Amino acid sequence: MARSPFTLVAAVTAALPGAEVVGARALTSDGDGRFDSAIATLADGRELVIRVAEDDVAARELAEESLALRALTAGAREMLPFQVPTYLGETRVGEARALVADLLPGFQIDAAHIPGGRGAAHSVGAAIAAVHALPASVVRAAGLTVRDAAGVRAEIQQLIDRAASTGRVPARLTSRWRDAASDDELWHFEATVILAGIQAPSFLFEDDPDEGPQVTGMLGWRGLTVGDPAEDLAWLSGAPEAADDIHGAYVAASGRATDDALRVRARLHAELEFARWLVHGHDLRRPDIVDDAAALLESLSDGLRSDDLRVVAAYTGGVDSALDVLDRTPDTVPAVADTSMQTDAYRPEDLWPGEDESDAEVGEADEATTEADDAPSVGHDAPREDDDSSSSQWEQPTQDLSDIAGVRGSNHSVPQAETGTDDASAAQPSDIDSAEEAQRAARAALQRWTNSASE
Repeated sequence: MARSPFTLVAAVTAALPGAEVVGARALTSDGDGRFDSAIATLADGRELVIRVAEDDVAARELAEESLALRALTAGAREMLPFQVPTYLGETRVGEARALVADLLPGFQIDAAHIPGGRGAAHSVGAAIAAVHALPASVVRAAGLTVRDAAGVRAEIQQLIDRAASTGRVPARLTSRWRDAASDDELWHFEATVILAGIQAPSFLFEDDPDEGPQVTGMLGWRGLTVGDPAEDLAWLSGAPEAADDIHGAYVAASGRATDDALRVRARLHAELEFARWLVHGHDLRRPDIVDDAAALLESLSDGLRSDDLRVVAAYTGGVDSALDVLDRTPDTVPAVADTSMQTDAYRPEDLWPGEDESDAEVGEADEATTEADDAPSVGHDAPREDDDSSSSQWEQPTQDLSDIAGVRGSNHSVPQAETGTDDASAAQPSDIDSAEEAQRAARAALQRWTNSASE
């Protein structure tokens, strides 16, 4: 039976001796039924939150939250562009554990309702990047868990085996997950400080008249650890409109090397949440939880397309991946065209004139080339809007990136064919985005090739 707010706030004075409580009200958000929560108003105007665990699992989570909040020193908090709850004290309400922290202002947005573009999506991506930029010493000093890429991979493999041993995981999913866990390309990442459980309700927003909703606070710090940054992006599968923009803002704000497999691992972590739910029910001998998890896994298996959890070669795939792309490109062009420079600045007949052409024609071609070089470029090797062959040559190898929204490396959640606009009108608004994407890809490729050459 849920405790009343007045019962809960009466325990605040036990956690904060000398505190004068003058008001109490229910906490109407950030609850999942496993905690009794209330807001206490003090005589000095401060508002505090008290949460009381309903069972042993919830009590353990409160203990983890308490340890994590205390690990965030003043110096660590200064590095974050948003507020974090402050640990104020702990007490008991009957036999149940209770945690008291300050109340952060702001509103929450459901994942499915986070809009793309400027505002909330960009702010969320930057907020996640700020968490991942915290020094690992914050976690180590508090005695919290530190995992490297090999450790994360081993945990994933163990979870897959445990889930499969229940006999309730579709064979298609088991094979899919094991293939991903055995793919070395997915597991070369730099471990960072993560929350290992970020969800849309973790973010508190305040509206900015110029920039739109901005993240001003973050909740849910009990999972503070060092591990795979993709874990904190797994929830983006539930934010279809904002996933690409959140990921883009995250990458832009991150100071680490490019991780081509980031979104693939994020999708894997999201799918394995169902496996964790299954294992949890199996360990508790709860048939209702096991049946629920099994139904979710069946639905997931039925909804999967023919894609694999692997890094798809694209512009940023490195030298080897780029060669793979070329191998998959259909050889449907004449040999002469294959060896020519088909760009928007040159014509093959200008560069390779016939024997009967005059020197004047060659000079005119050179002059045209110079003028084209001086003209502003839309993007690196960007095809002309009317150059269908060039467009199809580059888009085809990455077509599968949009098959699963928010998973692979595509920055477009909806293919152009589904937008209901013609090619010419759809191309113009994306010129700037294309240029920025191409520039990022070029820089990332150059960095990787440079590092490879130095080795």
